Amino acid sequence: MDDVQNQQDKRGIKVQQTGVKNVCLPFLIEDGGKVQQVQALIKFTVSLSQNLRGTHMSRLLEILTDWTIKPLSMSAVMSILTEAIDKLNTDATKIKIAFKYFVEREAPVSKKKSLLDLDCFFEAEIINEQKKFILGVSVPLTTLCPCSKEISNFGAHNQRSVCSIKIQFADTKSTISINELAKIIEMQASSQMYGLLKREDEKFVTEAAYKNPKFVEDILRDVVLAVRKIDNVKYFSVECENFESIHNHNAFAFHEEFN
Repeated sequence: MDDVQNQQDKRGIKVQQTGVKNVCLPFLIEDGGKVQQVQALIKFTVSLSQNLRGTHMSRLLEILTDWTIKPLSMSAVMSILTEAIDKLNTDATKIKIAFKYFVEREAPVSKKKSLLDLDCFFEAEIINEQKKFILGVSVPLTTLCPCSKEISNFGAHNQRSVCSIKIQFADTKSTISINELAKIIEMQASSQMYGLLKREDEKFVTEAAYKNPKFVEDILRDVVLAVRKIDNVKYFSVECENFESIHNHNAFAFHEEFN
């Protein structure tokens, strides 16, 4: 059969990214010495020479399928990209693997254990032998408005919030676990969020949030200060969003740093 993809192309345009998107597969995520099975949504691309008509996208799917039975860590993701470079004869490849990751949390008073779901992703690339890996984690939080507390005779409005962080290390050997990173973020909130709370726990977190009011900017700044203490970070960004309970809009703050 003719290899149509390998037909010569004379338009003189190198395709910077071509590949597969919205690929849904089960993966094993290795994090902090533990392995958890997740359902992942993947975007996987390579660059294509200006002389070739198309890439062999089936090879990308073959690579991904082979990796569904192997634990994925930062180094494993880089191995996936190296494999793509070798099998598709390209000088650049990128991948994004998005998934739900579950962490165990213990209620503050009853000590009941439950699972909290976090939206996470691995994003990596190799371009002309230069490697880059970014870990992304979004953590749900509780915030209580300092202004509302200050001006009200009793009570204060609070809201569910989400703090999202992207972190890149100076080399692909350095890392931090998803659970560790989530705990660092949770400590900066008015109160943590839990999957399961009994009445005594609800009382505790309500009062804890009231004693620790924070604007969206407060959360952002405190997370930035905490991330600065993590070793060997090359780049990070923090995005905080409050789903306001008394407004029909959200409060938002963003910050990024290059080291």
